[in-house]
Amino acid sequence: MNFFTDLWGFLKERKKFWLLPIIITLLLFGALIVLTSGTAVAPFIYTLF
Repeated sequence: MNFFTDLWGFLKERKKFWLLPIIITLLLFGALIVLTSGTAVAPFIYTLF
């Protein structure tokens, strides 16, 4: 949790709120790849990239 508080402090202090959607999108794609890596859906997910 310390990483997220430091990240939020950086975004808040430097006024870099435009980075927030990029970070969220990358986290969602990472979670999607991890969660579907062992299923039958994986070949369809990898065609998106």
